[in-house]
Formats: sequence, C-alpha cells, structure tokens
Amino acid sequence: MVLCLVPKAFAQTDANLVATYDPTQHWEADYESGLLWRFTGSATPLSYTVLPQELSIKSPLLGVPRPFFGGALILRNRFSLLGETIIRGPEHHFIGATASGTFEWWDKQRSGCLFFAAGGGIGWLDSKGHEIKGAQGEDFNFTWLAYTGARIRLRKHLSGSLGIYFQHISNRNLNSVNPGLNAAGPMLTLAWHL
Repeated sequence: MVLCLVPKAFAQTDANLVATYDPTQHWEADYESGLLWRFTGSATPLSYTVLPQELSIKSPLLGVPRPFFGGALILRNRFSLLGETIIRGPEHHFIGATASGTFEWWDKQRSGCLFFAAGGGIGWLDSKGHEIKGAQGEDFNFTWLAYTGARIRLRKHLSGSLGIYFQHISNRNLNSVNPGLNAAGPMLTLAWHL
C-alpha cells in the first residue's frame, strides 16, 4: 500500500515544479490599429484624422525582471512598420518605421501588464504644404511616439491591449514649410507570443 502512494507523491511534486508560461521570455508579434486626431500645440492648425495600422515585433525581456509592487518591471525592444491612412487632412497616407523601448509592469502570474513605450523613426507622406497652407511641406519626415496602456493575456500565446497613442510627425526643418502634426487617440492590439 505504501508503494502505491510513492508515485502519487512524486507526481504532485513534479506538477509544482512546472513553471507557468511567461510571455516576457518570448518574441511577440503585434497587430495594432487605432484612431488618432490632431490636437493643439505648436503643430498644424488643420484638422487631421489618422487611422494607424502597425505591425510590431517585441523582443524578449532585456536583462532580468525587477520585483516591484507584487509584480515585475520588464524592459523590452519594440520595432514597428507603420501604414497610416489620413482620412481627414490634406495628405492621404504616412508610411514609416519606428523603434522604441517598452517599459512594462507585469503581475506575478504574468496574466496582464501596464506598459509605456517611447521612441521614434522615419517615414514618408504625400506632402501638400506648398499647395495648402498648414499642410506638411516635405515627403520625408521624422516621427516620435509615446504609447501607454494595459494588456491582458487571453490565452497562452495570445494577448490583447488597449492604450493611448501619441504621434508627432515633422520634417525637422528640412523644408521651409514645416507645421508638423501632433495626433493622439486610442489603439487596440492583438499580440502573438512566439
């Protein structure tokens, strides 16, 4: 009878040793979509509405997780390809690429996180600034972003997030016409952990 209980005891011990799935240890592929509106600042006075579509890759965590407030702080890299339709404004599209760091706080179970990303890149748009006052003056532009929100794991290799995305587009005075564009709005993401 005692010999019958030994395999059961080992099975329970082995189950306790199995680590839970940690999405921060894996590469991640994201599809992001949102709606951005121009807001005031030193940029163009014209009304803009932008539909950003992004394909992003996030690296596994850099370094080691840092314990904080019952969870862990994580730093990752984020690389994105941008395809943005301008549905309101003189231009029609913006195509580009960005790179950023992503600072994440994950709960202990790795079921959800809060995140903040900031970075920049380059892109091209069909500028109309020499024809329409307040429009962008150069096809080649620089872009900066700030992105914050919350993410939850939906399944082992799948997560979703909702956030607020800010983008600035400017030619950095490569052209005498440089009103720039500040835009912000909600962004939804579906992510696959590879």
